[in-house]
Amino acid sequence: MLKEEEINVTRVAFIGTGSMNGALAAGLLAAGADPASVRATVGSRASLEGLEARLGAPGLSLYALEDDPQANLKAVEGADLVVLGVKPYAIAEVAAGLAPALSPGTVVISVAAGISIRTLAGVLPEGQPVIRCMPNTPAQLGKGVLALALGPGLSQEQREAAFALMGSVGRVIEVREDQMGAVTAVSGSGPAYAFLLAEAMAAAGQQLGLEAELARELAAATVAGAGFLLDADPDPQKLRLAVTSPQGTTDQAIRSLMDGGFFQLTATAMEACQERSWELEQQLNP
Repeated sequence: MLKEEEINVTRVAFIGTGSMNGALAAGLLAAGADPASVRATVGSRASLEGLEARLGAPGLSLYALEDDPQANLKAVEGADLVVLGVKPYAIAEVAAGLAPALSPGTVVISVAAGISIRTLAGVLPEGQPVIRCMPNTPAQLGKGVLALALGPGLSQEQREAAFALMGSVGRVIEVREDQMGAVTAVSGSGPAYAFLLAEAMAAAGQQLGLEAELARELAAATVAGAGFLLDADPDPQKLRLAVTSPQGTTDQAIRSLMDGGFFQLTATAMEACQERSWELEQQLNP
């Protein structure tokens, strides 16, 4: 995550400011961005009120399409970065609608799953710089992983601005676009695997005699704490071995998981995730 003095992003427009774009906007403001340089749009008046309460910074320019059908155009006018957070099926239509108000140097970033750089660029003015991003939900707490695939023609300054924006809510990794399916399987969908592990641990804890609430609390706190250890030392095998004494209790549990095909089951699940990602790309990118 970038330090406050490293944030150098001006005039950012968030189009479709739901959970992910809302997290980006909140992270950017928390990192020291000038609220007057941040604009955001939502669909309804109710969503606007929720966004105002969430961001809570004076000087923001927030718009609801319900009140002003031209809100998106007003938001992107003069923006250096435009972040599209609408549903994947609506990205092309929304992006095309923004085209008249975009400056030639405005970088358009999509955080929608499955939308290719080619599709996005195809509905924008020729030469418009574009970026595809796969974030994940821990970005809401400033602990996200945000994989960026860069379109052609970005300047160093544009690249740095995009990295600064995304770095306000987590760790930024540059990848090739053809790696996005694998990225989705590892980090995009990855938080759900950790939640499932906590869910399974809590269920097993109940079977072993713990009260349901206690089992959930122990499982959730344990998985969260392990995440902090990984954040400090991203070597899972090293951390696992450090708490696994030969012939001890943890060793017995790990052996049982390994004998049950834990690694293969995980690989099979992630392959299924990647295959579904490719299927969605084929559907969304004619």
